[in-house]
Amino acid sequence: MPIVIPKSLPAHDILSEENIFVMSHARASEQDIRPIEIAIVNLMPTKVDTETQLMRLLGNSPLQVNVTLVNTDSYVSKNTPPEHMRKFYKTFAEIRNRHFDGMIITGAPVETLPFEDVAYWRELQGIMDYADKYITSTLFICWGAQAALYHYYGIDKTVLPKKLFGVYRVRALDGNEPLLRGMNDIMHIPMSRHTTVDEDAVYAHDELKVLAAGDECGISIIKSKDNKKFFFTGHSEYDRYTLRKEYLRDLDKGLEIAPPLHYFIDGDTDRVNMKWRSTATLLFSNWLNYVYQVTPFDFC
Repeated sequence: MPIVIPKSLPAHDILSEENIFVMSHARASEQDIRPIEIAIVNLMPTKVDTETQLMRLLGNSPLQVNVTLVNTDSYVSKNTPPEHMRKFYKTFAEIRNRHFDGMIITGAPVETLPFEDVAYWRELQGIMDYADKYITSTLFICWGAQAALYHYYGIDKTVLPKKLFGVYRVRALDGNEPLLRGMNDIMHIPMSRHTTVDEDAVYAHDELKVLAAGDECGISIIKSKDNKKFFFTGHSEYDRYTLRKEYLRDLDKGLEIAPPLHYFIDGDTDRVNMKWRSTATLLFSNWLNYVYQVTPFDFC
């Protein structure tokens, strides 16, 4: 939420330069308040888990957030009961004439496929074009981030020698960025992916800025310089035992999988230090706060 102070106060310009949200009394007296509208395009197979994780973070704010869950028309989820999808989800065709303040596009377990081979790729391109035109700010997660970097900027992904799996230390590269407000210089973010983006291309692109990166996991948070797009290469939304479930699932399938790095306490698969909780909370609350500040009251 903004701090309301006189525009003539020296602190006003100082805080503005630091990207602190400040508001003059004149603007505050004219401001209307309304809920902010967020659409979640949920591409994860574990839809209920993902819904809960994201809504837990979106709900940790003084703002009233109205959430609309969106799924694709071109692919039907095989892991979620049809009645759940019918009751709680809208297709993109049903919402494409609505306006939202923010949108979240999740990851998906299709990362080793070429983007064009994904069943819903063309529809997702339409969603991303819609978001670029009509959404104040969009947050892309994991494969969703890779897909968006490819769609908007032509930055491709590559397959890693082995799965990046665990909770990794990342460094904030610019603590004055609104998204990183209140963060420690060193943060922790869960990762679970077989691919990575072309980091040289990201750093070289004049429309993109890297906000956080780690020695073991590489780039972890990117933004477009106009703040319309934020890209998370990991899963800060994961709850305490999500990586454990993935690990045990893969073991049950007979897959070769090492335990997630920096995750279990003393190798005990029943004990987890959820050291990314504060990072996740701040990332999402800061993003919501940014959307709240810049979105128009009246959609047009």
